[in-house]
Amino acid sequence: MTHPQNHQVAIIGGGVIGGGWAARFLLNGWDVRVYDPAEDAERKLHEMLENARRSLPRLSDGVEHTEGTLVFVDSIEAAVTNADWIQESVPERLEIKHAVYKDIQQHAPSDAVLGSSTSGYKPTDLQMGATRPEQIMVTHPFNPVYLLPLIEVVGGESTSAAIIDKACELLTGLGMKPLRVRKEIDAHIADRFLEAVWREGLWMIKDGIATTEEIDDAIRYGFGLRWGQMGLFETYRVAGGEAGMAHFIAQFGPCLQWPWTKLMDVPELTDELVKTIADQSDEQSGAHSIRELERIRDDNLVAMMRGLKQTNWGAGELLNQHDARMAQRASDTNT
Repeated sequence: MTHPQNHQVAIIGGGVIGGGWAARFLLNGWDVRVYDPAEDAERKLHEMLENARRSLPRLSDGVEHTEGTLVFVDSIEAAVTNADWIQESVPERLEIKHAVYKDIQQHAPSDAVLGSSTSGYKPTDLQMGATRPEQIMVTHPFNPVYLLPLIEVVGGESTSAAIIDKACELLTGLGMKPLRVRKEIDAHIADRFLEAVWREGLWMIKDGIATTEEIDDAIRYGFGLRWGQMGLFETYRVAGGEAGMAHFIAQFGPCLQWPWTKLMDVPELTDELVKTIADQSDEQSGAHSIRELERIRDDNLVAMMRGLKQTNWGAGELLNQHDARMAQRASDTNT
């Protein structure tokens, strides 16, 4: 059974991110066509799809995930013809993306969403030289795309407001959380936070302060749990007590002047530092294969997100809303 509206998506690049997009669309009833010239692309995507089938339906209550059809095609033209959504997840090189967009726009409908999974480029950079720049935007997801709901939606100088509205509506229908980024900026919003934390982690390893596992423990047993349901500013509002955010800033604001972090200083990734990180990571996680780690990750995410459904908070509130939409969709189909 397919989605009653028979939506069709073209996935250009079926790696970790593109494959995750394919799974999210497919398990929400869309027909999916994938173009990826890599020899092992189909095998890897089917393995990821099995993980998605195992985990995504467990987030829903009382509703059934009905799959669309999945087809691998041998050209961009075959993928994008008549598509409602085109998701580009090719390597992070601007010249490759520009060439792909040229091919896409020769064959795709002019009113289709053309979203890029880029984690760094601004949409105006992507639009340079395009046939229809108004069609191109950033729709940046988070791995695994089939479970994590956030999509950063960023329009460029020429992006049509109407097509951004369309993208946000379709993403909501997939059970996702479109976050419209107000202004273009390199790496958007979330990855700028991640890069700062990653940089600080590299310094701690280089200086012998902590191992990869100890840094991960500091996150997963501490502030990561708070961030997972309240984020940064709401967490700190609570930390300010009854006096709220203003009191928190007055109390802890001066710390910003102290030399606690090295946010503007980047450690050199020497062969020695890379080996140290890799060896520590192998010791920490090497007992599991990547597929096992993916399933462990998915189980943990499902458990946390289902817990948030009970309190109707954060990602849990989003899942409850999507359950209601899916139940209504099933009811409409059966009448």
